[in-house]
Amino acid sequence: MTATTPPPQAEPEARKVSPPPAPGARPGTARRSLLRALPVSPAVVLLLLFLAGPIVYCVIIAFTDLQLTGQAEESFVGFDNFTRAFRDEAFLNAVWLTLVFTVLSSLIGQNTLGLALASLMQRASKPVRTLTGGIVVTAWVLPEVVAGFLLYAFFRREGTLNAVLDWLHLPSQNWLFTLPILAVSFANVWRGTAFSMLVYSAALNEIPKEVTEAAEVDGASGWRRMWHVTLPMIRRSIGTNLMLNTLQTLSVFGLIWVMTRGGPSGKSQTLPLFMYEQAFQNSLIGYGTAVALLLLLIGSLFSVVYLRLLRTEV
Repeated sequence: MTATTPPPQAEPEARKVSPPPAPGARPGTARRSLLRALPVSPAVVLLLLFLAGPIVYCVIIAFTDLQLTGQAEESFVGFDNFTRAFRDEAFLNAVWLTLVFTVLSSLIGQNTLGLALASLMQRASKPVRTLTGGIVVTAWVLPEVVAGFLLYAFFRREGTLNAVLDWLHLPSQNWLFTLPILAVSFANVWRGTAFSMLVYSAALNEIPKEVTEAAEVDGASGWRRMWHVTLPMIRRSIGTNLMLNTLQTLSVFGLIWVMTRGGPSGKSQTLPLFMYEQAFQNSLIGYGTAVALLLLLIGSLFSVVYLRLLRTEV
């Protein structure tokens, strides 16, 4: 009996693999990208026109001797405006007062007081929280000029502060003449603390109660819980608040102008007031714009420091 050999089975055809599309072979991709960018194009055009355009124009002016009056045409002077600034004692004094004003009113005043108010309001009753928050926020939403007039009436020689000191039989003085930079720093703290308070209130509400309760059970006091538990957990909120407060404080103009106008004898003249004086009172637009760019550089340095601190892990 002969064994029958089964017929050989046909081998399956190899699966056809289509070659990858060549670059530029999908014309629909570019069209879809264009359609996605179309809704934001008006915003981009507005930013280029009203934000980037003036910045570029200011950079160009800073390297010229442009004046408001008494000049037929401006000329390119290179870095002369910046060299002149660093040789100007009034400019160096304005830089120093700007740093003092920023450290006192923003880094120490608004930041510390805002954190303290937010921590106290966490433990206060609802009526107390509502009343305190309403008072602090009211000072924040007041226009800068109105706040300046209120604080001027508070610190002037015949103002409220000296009236209270006289009633307490304590020595009084003309605060806007003897300590003007401290007076305007206090005014900025009074007006801007609400922002820090709101930022820290939101950050404290995000801390799990189990963490603070565990630290309390372990016997940690209030200060130890604040230092070892609360502050590390809201570190990013602290960095963000410091950066925003610092940038806002560097540009404060109306509050100081209403209270002291930079006086007396430049004792409260920060960089925004010095820039205004050079550009619009002395008609030196090129020099004033160079000072504005230096102020922008100072703000950028602060921002870089804060961003590096935010990038650091706990």
